[in-house]
Amino acid sequence: MPEPISNAPAPDGVVLRPMTAADLAHAHALSAELRWPHRQADWEQVFSHAEGIAAERDGELIATGLRWLWGKSHATIGLVIVSPACQGRRIGHRLMNALLDGLDKRTVLLHATAEGRGLYERLGFVRTGEMRQHQGIALPAPLIALQPGWRLRPAGLNELPALQALDAAARGMPRDALIAELLQSADACVVLDHDNAPKGFAMLRRFGRGHVIGPVVAPDAEGAKALIAHLAGLNAGNFTRIDIDFDSGLAEWLESIGLLRVDAPTTMVRGEPLAAPAEGPSLFAIVTQAVG
Repeated sequence: MPEPISNAPAPDGVVLRPMTAADLAHAHALSAELRWPHRQADWEQVFSHAEGIAAERDGELIATGLRWLWGKSHATIGLVIVSPACQGRRIGHRLMNALLDGLDKRTVLLHATAEGRGLYERLGFVRTGEMRQHQGIALPAPLIALQPGWRLRPAGLNELPALQALDAAARGMPRDALIAELLQSADACVVLDHDNAPKGFAMLRRFGRGHVIGPVVAPDAEGAKALIAHLAGLNAGNFTRIDIDFDSGLAEWLESIGLLRVDAPTTMVRGEPLAAPAEGPSLFAIVTQAVG
């Protein structure tokens, strides 16, 4: 956890303290107030890998922020929420300072809303790219033809180490426990295989209003399309979301299968830039905007 937080209230009566699982119902209510799509089950899943800070006033939860530590050199920050009635009082700034405590030697990644970007810039984060959030009722997607030697197949639980290695190479940070849980809980996980060796994978999971496709790891855009088309076809007729890197080149194709762009958060990093893989897999779609 971050360094111990004083329980003494600030002059405005706000107290910061470690967040616990008992806060999740109230945290879910906060995100619903902002019309964020997270279910309480989504909060529970990501919180199981996180450290969190809660802000209280008069015993009421008014703000949250979570951080995830990946290995010894990386972290992500997300679900930084301040109740609309309490915004404009620097509560978000205090939360972020608490979340960043002890992370000076780590590369810290987050995805910023337009409203939060200024705060993060003042805290030393720099823009490194953009995401594109696409969603809608998925249409049956034409299957993508693969070159000889390539195929799609279901993932086996015995392949977890290979999928963890692919994710770590593509994301630039090790997230073994997260990938293990996602593989166990996903509705479907499909592997892009070349000559019996996994070269990419993608998951279809319950999230928010329906399902999300992510993460998507592939050696190139055509491989990513093949993975996404397969999972979108499985979920055709149902609400589907995917959050892609803008530089992936997939936006126009996603709109052709019914997944329209609805938001464009900014990717920001504090510390050493994430190393882009010179060769090997790339991350075409993230797990969620919170965990990256």
